[in-house]
Amino acid sequence: MTAPFARCRGKKPTALSMVSFAPLLPALLPLAFQHPGALLQRGAPSRCASSPSRVPQPSLQQPPNSGDAPLLPWVRPALVGASAAAVVAGGALMLPGVAHASILDSAFVQSTSLIFISELGDKTFFIAALLAARASKLLTFAGCAGALALMTVVSVLIGQIFHQVPAGLTRGLPLDDYVAIASFVFFGIKAILDAAQIEEDGAGIAEESEEAEETLEQSGLYGKSGWPLVLEACTLTIAAEVGDRSQIATIALAAAQNPYLVAFGAIAGHCAATGMAVLGGSFISKYLSERVIGFVGGGLFLVFALTTAVGLF
Repeated sequence: MTAPFARCRGKKPTALSMVSFAPLLPALLPLAFQHPGALLQRGAPSRCASSPSRVPQPSLQQPPNSGDAPLLPWVRPALVGASAAAVVAGGALMLPGVAHASILDSAFVQSTSLIFISELGDKTFFIAALLAARASKLLTFAGCAGALALMTVVSVLIGQIFHQVPAGLTRGLPLDDYVAIASFVFFGIKAILDAAQIEEDGAGIAEESEEAEETLEQSGLYGKSGWPLVLEACTLTIAAEVGDRSQIATIALAAAQNPYLVAFGAIAGHCAATGMAVLGGSFISKYLSERVIGFVGGGLFLVFALTTAVGLF
């Protein structure tokens, strides 16, 4: 019979193998803290017992009242806890490699991250920020977030129309996945190229803020309250969101992924970005880097294009 450790030679340890040896750790580790005489008293053989020695050997008997006995009640539980923590920590270090692909493939994570990054510093972001600075923050959030949630549902429905195209028209090809991959690659490369060509970081964000300010002044929204404020904020947000990058990303994701997870994730991303804009958009905009947002957003588009392409094979 092959020894258990010989079978595992040359293989990388896994979380399962670590858990299988976990019960042995509490029993083995306390032995390292016991006095050597205790091992000899249990019958452990000594290689030097029969060999003559000219140098007198010190006694291995543990002296009484040495102070080791009182340590045992708390040393053993401490070692048990430490060994359990080591097993859990070691297994946790191995989990990211296994869970990495599933996290990237999650429609909820993809839609939340893409929408949140796309909305930072966008025109809808500054509409919510400027309006919240002069009107009710709660009503502003209700109007802007409600409009973005409505646009998300519409975008998901459009994506599902691509997904429901009869196979006879596409000759069996997954047209929805191809459209999603092409959209991700296009927006990813465009975002990275635009970010690389930015000479003065923050100029584009300032331009978006000025456009949002002009839109609000032309609409006469300042000074309104109640339901008129909510409806007008909803209308302006919808007008600014039509044809936006985040809407195209939602359509592409809904065509290739679970539509419910895409919808919930996109709404969560919109609410997070809108909440930041309402609570402190004018302050946050000072620290937003258009170049960093472009590189991060473009990188996410390309990564999700790759994961969608891998899912086809």
